Order: sequence, then structure tokens, then C-alpha cells
Amino acid sequence: MSGTCYAQMNGDGDHVNGFKRPLTNQCKNKATVVLGTQWGDEGKGKIIDLLATKADIVCRAQGGNNAGHTVVVNDQKYFFHLLPSGLINPKCKAVIGNGCVVHVPSLFKEVESNEEKGLTWWRENLIVSERAHLVFDFHHAVDGMQEAQKGTKKLGTTKKGIGPTYSTKAARHGIRIGELMGNREYFAEKYRQLAMMFQKQFPDLEIDIESELLRYDELREKLRPLVKDAVLFMHEVTQSQEEKNILVEGANATMLDIDFGTYPFVTSSNCSVGGICTGLGLPPSSIGNVVGVVKAYTSRVGAGPFPTEQCNEIGDTLQEVGKEFGVTTGRRRRCGWLDLVMVKYAHVINNLSSIALTKLDILDNFEELKIGIAYTHKGEKLPQFPATLEVLRDVDVEYLTLPGWKQSTVNCRTFEELPYNAQCYVNKIQEILQVPIQWIGVGQSRDSIIQVY
Repeated sequence: MSGTCYAQMNGDGDHVNGFKRPLTNQCKNKATVVLGTQWGDEGKGKIIDLLATKADIVCRAQGGNNAGHTVVVNDQKYFFHLLPSGLINPKCKAVIGNGCVVHVPSLFKEVESNEEKGLTWWRENLIVSERAHLVFDFHHAVDGMQEAQKGTKKLGTTKKGIGPTYSTKAARHGIRIGELMGNREYFAEKYRQLAMMFQKQFPDLEIDIESELLRYDELREKLRPLVKDAVLFMHEVTQSQEEKNILVEGANATMLDIDFGTYPFVTSSNCSVGGICTGLGLPPSSIGNVVGVVKAYTSRVGAGPFPTEQCNEIGDTLQEVGKEFGVTTGRRRRCGWLDLVMVKYAHVINNLSSIALTKLDILDNFEELKIGIAYTHKGEKLPQFPATLEVLRDVDVEYLTLPGWKQSTVNCRTFEELPYNAQCYVNKIQEILQVPIQWIGVGQSRDSIIQVY
């Protein structure tokens, strides 16, 4: 047959009947993802800080400055809200991905606050996605107004404008950073339209539109050196022939995920593993290990159901000893026993490779400890964490009781140095979850962590 190329498969399998197969487009560098498995505040910042010492790139994929991480280095406390806390590593690029929402004034306030503590390299290392959406001051105001309208049914938001910003994003009224970087008149017109839309919904909302536009003229040029096509950047990093250590820092936690959390008492983004792909432009094949961070007990800030909550001396002790106050809001966190029904559900969603168990030292002085291992509802054992609040509010928790160890763990640096009953507590968690515990946190400082393997 004229014009037809005939070929047999060669030794490398490149040709089959004349068709040249393309090379397999495999990801060269996979990202390690660190996610919260509870309602946030699990101590993700400490694990990120540990892993970031060897990272080349650390990323945030969702959320805004409603998140809060504290990292202690040489007795110096660094507070992170929107910035990836891995930015502490001066050799590490820090990426704020397209899935995040950015209040530009707060971003600069945050970097300048940490700069005063010695973090001077952020200008060279920080990358902000041009596809990330902007949070404006009127989003903050609307957040507060919407909460006030709920009366006794408040969600307990941080009032940082996160929900209203994601709402405008989903409704396709939002404004992205790339538009701020572009034509000034185009941005100004979009801003006016968005502001007036909110003013129609909330007649008491006051916005000095022209003053804000002048403010953003200054912020535009201040932000410009940081803005890049983060999707292209991440693609080049994952496909690079040079070995790169990529770390993704999950904000909030699985039980605050908009789809999988205790809806509607959730955040407005996907903070489970799927949000990593959509929030950074990474294909699933680029995801490697998924580390789940589990606090040795459970806490929750704001409203919403909490089956293992202890509204008693136990809860008060956990709160006081654990210094359970929100980094972003300063609000007191509600506390209770470890809930492994919840953590097992987080494992189902995220397929955890390993676990970092944090704040074990907070349990040092208890005579006995309890772990929630099952829920029953109207006499029937539930197969999994329930989807509706109607059921969740009415569950009974089945507890496993273990003896406490009544001695300090803060100076332990190997698993074998832990008191016997503390070892039993850790082993029981691993046994129930069937996920290996890789790290155990026993204090605030950077070195207060046990690496099990």
C-alpha cells in the first residue's frame, strides 16, 4: 500500500506497526502533603517546619488568613496565617496557590511582622499565584454581617472574609490577582461592580470605592514582584530532571472541608487531599505521601457538633495545659477526648501514608485517658462518621479507657524513652487506625519531637 509505513516493535518498544509511541509523561518529583485530620489546630506547623528543613518548595493550596500556625524556633515564636510556614527555611520557595484567597494588606502585615523576627528572605522566596482570588475589606464586613444575621445559629467564622470571597468566586463575580496586575481600568470596573453588588445586598455596608482603588494602586506595585504563573512553576518543578523536595501544607483540616466536614460548620474550601490538586494545578499523579496530623486529644474552635467534647474539668484542663486559643482569633478552643471515628473517616478520604501524633505531653498528668472508638445512634452502631448534623448531634460515643502515665514526656526523644503507658496509648491509636505513626510531638519547641522511623 503506497505511503504506508510498516515497522515491527523494536527492542525498546518504540514502534508498533509504524506508530511511534510517545515517551511516558511520568512525574519526576512528587509532593508530600501534610493535612489535618480533625477540626484544625492539630499542630501542622511543627510537622511542616520539620519537613521544610529539607524542602525546596513549600505550598499552600487553599484557605486564606483564617488559618493559623505557630512555629517555635530557638524560643522565637513565628505566627503564620496565609504564608506557608515552611518559609522559615531560607532555601525554600514558598507558593501561595490559586486555590487560596488573598487579602493583600494582611499578607504584607504578616510578612513584615515575621521579618521583624528575622525572616528577611521572603521577598526572594515567596510566589503568589496570579489565579488566586482577592479578599477585600468589604468581604470582611460582609462576613460579620452574615454572622450577625444568623443570630443564635452562628457558624463561628473568623470574620476574615473567606466565605464571602469563595462565594463570589463560585458565583463568577470574583477578582483574581492577575486582574489586579493587569489593566487598571478593567480592575477598577470589576471592583466597582463587586462593591455595589454587596451594597445592594447590605444597605448598611459603607465602601469608599475610589479611596480603595487608590490604595490598591500602591498595593499592586508592591505585590507585582511576587506574582507568577504558579501552575507553570509547579509543573516545571514536578517534571524537573533535578530532584526537588516538594511539600504541601494543608490549612484548616479534613473535618472543616466544605464537602466532607461537619457542614455547615466548615470552612469554604476543600482542605482534604483533593483540594491540593485543584488548589495548585497538580495532577493526582504528582501526589506522593500524605501525612495526617492527629492531636492526641480533640479540640474545636467555634460552633458545631463535637461528640467527644468534655464540658467539665477534663475539658478545662486540656484547654489550659494545651494553651488552646486560636492563633488567628484568640478564641478559646473547646476540648475533649481523642475521637478515632473522626480520624478513621479522614483516613478514608485522604488515604494517609503515615501519622504525626502531636501534643502527647498535654496528657502527662491524667490518671486515665479515653479514646472514642465507635458511635451508636438509636442503639445501632454506625459504620462511619455520619453525614448529617441531625445524626451527629444525637450519637453516643463508645470509649476505650486506658491508664495514664503521670510523668513528663517533654524530654523524651525516642519512643523507648516514653513511659510505658504512653507507649501503649500511641500503639493503641496505631492499631485502631492501621496507619503507622511516624512522629510524636512532646512539646512546643522545634526539637520536641520523636521520629519513630
